[in-house]
Amino acid sequence: MSVDAIRGDLDGAGSPAAERSRRHAGAAAAETPAPRRGRSLEDRVAGVANGAVLLVTAVLVFVVVRLPWAGDLGVHAATIHRLRHSLLDPGNPMVDADTESPYYSPWMVFLTLVAKVTGLNTFNALRLGAYIGLALLIFGVWVFTRTISAHRAAPPLAVLSLFFLWGVDTIAWSGYLGFTSLALVIAYPSTVTLGLGLVFLALLTRALRAGTATGWAAYLGLGVLWAVLMLSHQFSGVVITFGAVGVLVSARPWPVKATWLKLGGAVAAGLLVLVIWPYYSFFSLFGIGGLEEIHQNLYKELWPRYCLAAIGLVALVLRFVRDRRDPLVIWFALGLAMVVAGAVTGKYSWGRAEPAVVMPAQIAAAIAAVEGGRRLLRAVFATALTAGLLTGAWAQRDGFGFVIRDEALPKAVTEEGLMELPKTYEWTTRYAKYGDVFMSDPFAAQKLPAYGYYTIAIGYPDFFLPDETQRKIDVVQYFKGKISRDEKLAILHKYDADWVVQWPTQGGLRADDPALRKVATSPEGRVLFKVVG
Repeated sequence: MSVDAIRGDLDGAGSPAAERSRRHAGAAAAETPAPRRGRSLEDRVAGVANGAVLLVTAVLVFVVVRLPWAGDLGVHAATIHRLRHSLLDPGNPMVDADTESPYYSPWMVFLTLVAKVTGLNTFNALRLGAYIGLALLIFGVWVFTRTISAHRAAPPLAVLSLFFLWGVDTIAWSGYLGFTSLALVIAYPSTVTLGLGLVFLALLTRALRAGTATGWAAYLGLGVLWAVLMLSHQFSGVVITFGAVGVLVSARPWPVKATWLKLGGAVAAGLLVLVIWPYYSFFSLFGIGGLEEIHQNLYKELWPRYCLAAIGLVALVLRFVRDRRDPLVIWFALGLAMVVAGAVTGKYSWGRAEPAVVMPAQIAAAIAAVEGGRRLLRAVFATALTAGLLTGAWAQRDGFGFVIRDEALPKAVTEEGLMELPKTYEWTTRYAKYGDVFMSDPFAAQKLPAYGYYTIAIGYPDFFLPDETQRKIDVVQYFKGKISRDEKLAILHKYDADWVVQWPTQGGLRADDPALRKVATSPEGRVLFKVVG
């Protein structure tokens, strides 16, 4: 039966002619067996891509079980500790000081409340957060990609692209969704912020497409959700905000006055939440400095880190040719403008917008492989994407080492990789208690607060801590300074230090000093002293 005949049946389902047509079709079907139809190419591609996503998700689930210790895990664990101890006035998460902190985000408050209700310990609360973040991330990529492409294979290919279509070198940073990076930062607020942010972009797209049918409540809810994203991880919030601008420009809502009023209400609701958030002053973040040195590395080795995403750059160019207001193109352009501006002005912290450059390119590459215009062009993109994903998976093979024992992995995977993660300080929990103050070097200061302790100097830049610089000077003076015994004791007493943890050759008071009592030595050789005098 022809397409026109089918359309005619649907248009005139109750007519005598339609009835005769149905009887004729039924008779013909009874006489002639229906031909067996195999799975379409679209189904096969979607099936393979979905299977690959399930495999990668399973690996990441086991990563969460192990919860590799890296980077900022200590400060996020410390944040939950402080909120559990005092939900309304937690103080600084790392040192014994009554200051506000941007780590007290809506997400961390939520995890703390869940932990208090369920009795989960701090690290299991982080694991729960990691599972939620992983689920939201995959779901967010899925639903946002569906707003751009109806092809069944596009969402799973977009997920794989965000994990593997980066470069031949690895960059691990919060807010960067490469497989190895995600394995390390999966419990960080940046993961749930990007996942929930992609859901936000999908909801915004659908609200705008519905036009005046979308009510005030929906827009106000979107405004509050945007504020939650900005409060939970500021850099990832900026990335999602650029995506939202792309969605707005693409939707062309300006002829509809009612829509613009509702959008204004959404922005106002979001700003109100930012103003009234009680744990820290969001807008004071715009006045801080000192972030440039630690972010300068983001502008190094750009081609090795992002070369595979160049496939998406070609796809974005083609999308721009078809539609100058394509949401992925605008998202990419805004992110690129901020990254370039950071390089020109020396504001290297603006390099944290790099995911706003990479993510739309990755999604565009995934869509181009299945909807890239003519069959030959689709084939070229599909071939390039397949090669890029396989190359990226090999380049990020380090991540598999977080769930498989090193000795069970090929040497090519373990050598020059990230398998050797920092040792933790769980062994100190047999001796110290919550709230104890430690004198330690900056590396230990990044991890000790994860167990509820405080340190004298902070392990991360903290622009809300007024004596941050003096604390660092005092720690350096204690371990390396040419000062007297009494001056070293004065530093310990100044901060009410309960413990000293150090390498035997690190300096400080002598091991046999009467003001210290040796309590334990870690398997790696760090010595724990109790301050007794």
